[in-house]
Amino acid sequence: MNKVMLIGNVGQEPEVRYVEQGVPVARVRLATTERGYTLQNGTQVPDHTDWHNVILWRKLAEVVEKYVHKGDKLYIEGRLRYSTYDDKQGQRRYVTEIWADNMEMLTPKAASPAAPMMANEPIAQQPKEAPASQQPQTEAKPDEVLPF
Repeated sequence: MNKVMLIGNVGQEPEVRYVEQGVPVARVRLATTERGYTLQNGTQVPDHTDWHNVILWRKLAEVVEKYVHKGDKLYIEGRLRYSTYDDKQGQRRYVTEIWADNMEMLTPKAASPAAPMMANEPIAQQPKEAPASQQPQTEAKPDEVLPF
């Protein structure tokens, strides 16, 4: 089985359709970018972006429909699916899709471009960290179980 894991940004508003018996299916265009770098001889290698078609079914599609928007960062786990078809001109076309098994939204709600603040929603403030000299010094003992 061809399992994949991707972290990328949604490139356009997701498409959600309902198929037989009201089952939701979402299609998300996800962009992943490999950052550019400089070779030892000074040659610049530019950023490279790949676009992926992600298909989500049922509950995942419902989450996409309600909460995912263009620009959001997503983590996707899924399987590669390959298919072919002949277009109107008779040309053979090849399609690669990722059928998602799991999705996690990585964009904080307040930072999402399409997540307006509600007037009655309190603004949660992050507590400021105390300077290192004021933070308690704790050290995990080898026999303790860490909570993460």
